[in-house]
Amino acid sequence: MGTSSSSYAPKTVYLDVDGKMQKVIFSRYCSPCDIRELLCSSSHIARNTAIRLVDSEGALVSIDPTMPTNTPNSQYKVMPQSTGQVGGTLQYEAFANSIIFTVTHSNGKQLIEKQSQNHRYIFFLLSDKEDMFQNVLSQVAEQFSRAFRINELKTEVTNRLAMLEKRVELEGLKMVEIEKCKNDLRKLRDEMTSKGGGRVTCGCKYSFTEDGKKLSPRRDVPNYPKYTLSQETIEALKKPTFDVWHWEHNEMLSCLEYMYHDLGLVKEFNMNPITLKRWLLGIQENYRNNPFHNFRHCFCVSQMMYGMIHLCNLQERLTMTDMCILMTAAVCHDLDHPGYNNTYQINAHTELAVRYNDISPLENHHCAVAFQIISMPECNIFANIETEAFKHLRQAIITLILATDMARHGEILDSFKQNVDNFDFTNHKHVTCLKLVLIKCCDISNEVRPTEVAEPWLDCLLEEYFMQSDREKSEGLPVAPFMDRDKVTKPTAQIGFIKFVLIPMFETVMKVCFCFRVRFNNPKCLPTKMYAITLWGGFLDRC
Repeated sequence: MGTSSSSYAPKTVYLDVDGKMQKVIFSRYCSPCDIRELLCSSSHIARNTAIRLVDSEGALVSIDPTMPTNTPNSQYKVMPQSTGQVGGTLQYEAFANSIIFTVTHSNGKQLIEKQSQNHRYIFFLLSDKEDMFQNVLSQVAEQFSRAFRINELKTEVTNRLAMLEKRVELEGLKMVEIEKCKNDLRKLRDEMTSKGGGRVTCGCKYSFTEDGKKLSPRRDVPNYPKYTLSQETIEALKKPTFDVWHWEHNEMLSCLEYMYHDLGLVKEFNMNPITLKRWLLGIQENYRNNPFHNFRHCFCVSQMMYGMIHLCNLQERLTMTDMCILMTAAVCHDLDHPGYNNTYQINAHTELAVRYNDISPLENHHCAVAFQIISMPECNIFANIETEAFKHLRQAIITLILATDMARHGEILDSFKQNVDNFDFTNHKHVTCLKLVLIKCCDISNEVRPTEVAEPWLDCLLEEYFMQSDREKSEGLPVAPFMDRDKVTKPTAQIGFIKFVLIPMFETVMKVCFCFRVRFNNPKCLPTKMYAITLWGGFLDRC
């Protein structure tokens, strides 16, 4: 314990300051600079003055923590050191890769030479000038520290630039590969088209994030043409006989815009007319160019919904909110449809099927894209309504779009049939069931239109079916018989659908919307039965 305590004891020296004894105490761990400043302060000498310490006999004493102690009878003396006593000159030169520091003295006594990497130091030192040596050495160390920091910074910047250049190069290669893949896919598509007699196929499995798809409209509103609808067109829009094949996309957008204004939805929900235009552009841009599930199909379903509202006088029976739900669900019901149905999505384990756990993957996707578009401020047609009202609209629209999954057809129709005999337009549950059936009727309404309007849709549908069945065969997936180009014909494709799906559903709706009864029983207005007979005749001719 005694040894340990003594090793930490401070050192004491006695100085002769102008004939008076001055006691100086310092720690053994003080630096020479600290001791030098302490001695200067004790001797009333400026801090930065060069000094030397001599004993009673005039011998120099080194100024450092290991300096020998003295007694009051043998006092040290601190003496300032004048410039002339140095007896030498100080020079140093700095270069990019080396620093030469030289101290010369007229009668130099010692030479120290150190070689380290690319740096060389030469010192001619006087043995009695250790203090000056310490100062010079600290300056050299500081200069080297700065030089090394600059070199390290230069190295770091160079390395980062190299990494960025490499990254840019890799990104460029990726872009080249992407373009190459796109070109290959185009060639493959053209080859498949030429071999398949004009069939349109898709070269890649559907992905949720496809490069070509944008949620925002690619055209601005000022470029959106303004059409003035004639009275003849306005009246035709309200009928199921409307021919959707005579209209271009811009004209269909104007018709949809007119429907929202005519039904009073723009005024009721305080929609900004410019926002309505942008929203419709966003909707149109997010329908793919499929043979069947495209923007024209969207317009066809929306026009039929608009026609049913007028035909059945639903404006007087339903609320404005109900009509807004019906129209908006019709417009959005097949957004970003990839051209391959839910069966393919589930069997091929596509990204959509995995995301929605095989539960109506396409319909869930249509809902998601619809509200992604509405979430953009420039396309939010519901920006000016209350939060609770928007929540109600959103939930109801989602419910209607999910109802378009044909896997739920029997469930929805049976639920509606239970309420048909005592249907009440003031009953929320009854009205909800009616809305579900109405959007289903509109979704499959092609066959209730005139033959010249309905038959091209059948060609488009079969083309899309054949695309899917060809792909299912190439991928080793199950193929539905009604999609197989080697087994299906126009009559066989439609007879069962019309007999077991379309006619029973429209007959059920007629019990609530009586206006359907007249039109359904009049072949001139609703040629479904005549169309079915024509198909039957074609089928019998083949047998």
